[in-house]
Amino acid sequence: MSTDGAVDLGNLALSRKEDFQAFVDAPRRPQPERLNRNELKVLDQQARSAYDQARRQWHANLGPIRTPQLASLHEDLWDIVDSNQQDGDKTKGAVAIDAFPGLGKTTAVLAFAREFHRREIAEHGAFTERGHERWPVCRVGLTGNTGMKDLNRAMLEFFGHPGRHTSTAAQLGLQALDCMLLCEVRLLILDDLHFLKWRRTSGIEVSNHLKWIANEFPVTLVKVGVGLADKGLFSEGERGGDTALAQTGRRTTRLDMPPFTIDTEQGRRHWRQLLLALEQRIVLTDACPGMLADDLSDYLFARSTGHIGSLMTLINRGCQRAVRTGAERLSKELLDQVRNDAAAEHARTELEYALQAGKATSRPRRKQTVR
Repeated sequence: MSTDGAVDLGNLALSRKEDFQAFVDAPRRPQPERLNRNELKVLDQQARSAYDQARRQWHANLGPIRTPQLASLHEDLWDIVDSNQQDGDKTKGAVAIDAFPGLGKTTAVLAFAREFHRREIAEHGAFTERGHERWPVCRVGLTGNTGMKDLNRAMLEFFGHPGRHTSTAAQLGLQALDCMLLCEVRLLILDDLHFLKWRRTSGIEVSNHLKWIANEFPVTLVKVGVGLADKGLFSEGERGGDTALAQTGRRTTRLDMPPFTIDTEQGRRHWRQLLLALEQRIVLTDACPGMLADDLSDYLFARSTGHIGSLMTLINRGCQRAVRTGAERLSKELLDQVRNDAAAEHARTELEYALQAGKATSRPRRKQTVR
């Protein structure tokens, strides 16, 4: 808890229902006022410290931004979830969000989960007809050695069920089913599904277990991971050892979140719109219109290679340095001093050369004025 009684959103574990509830119920974070140099100068030490702290937290939480990728994913998710109104004796279609790291999969899914949770509570109330707490969403994060028992225990961990420490794998599964039914869960999110070793015994066990969940739990399964197709999640049994996964592929709709690209005019416009949206959120004294979208467009694309996760990391760290050093704006010179994630730094060289040589550009064409 913070000193004013509000929940500290920086100290949450979304694998537990109380923390997920805090995430869902959190009001929109207020954007700090952008002060000019004179207003900044007259702040006393305590006020300046509080202002800079507010800006640190704000810049670390600039998203989610409703990019075309996020909007498209949400529309698909609403289609699938809202169409999964079958009676309990029928299996519901599942979703697998399969994309490279740094493209905002988890952020987008959590944003959808928050909207879905709020809608379900608004329509049906916070308690079921039998008097149990209603939990429209259950979110589970998988680990590198997740087996069937671990998955069952993780679902019970979300609800804080006392049997999670002592029950057998089969008992854990049935207890998880009870929790889902009593709390009327409608959306079960399994994050980091790529941690499973699909062609090893534990992966096959979990795959079969997911089929049991799809058959018995009245939920829409949303599986999130990297390279799930390569792991065999959608395989149809053509190769030895894949037969056990074939049914999973038939029941699962694959969605993705592509990176930003600049090889089409539409892609360049989408990139510019993202930078313009970020400009509106940055709280630096000397920030100005066009600071990102005009002055740093090519530079930021090269540094992020079109991956929104890498871009947000770079912008966040750049803003922290700009506040700490007194620069109070983002520039190439300042951002050159900021380290980004290893994948983005590794891929930037060739892209920087193409942009600097004029072989590529991130800037859309200017619309000509009709006279």
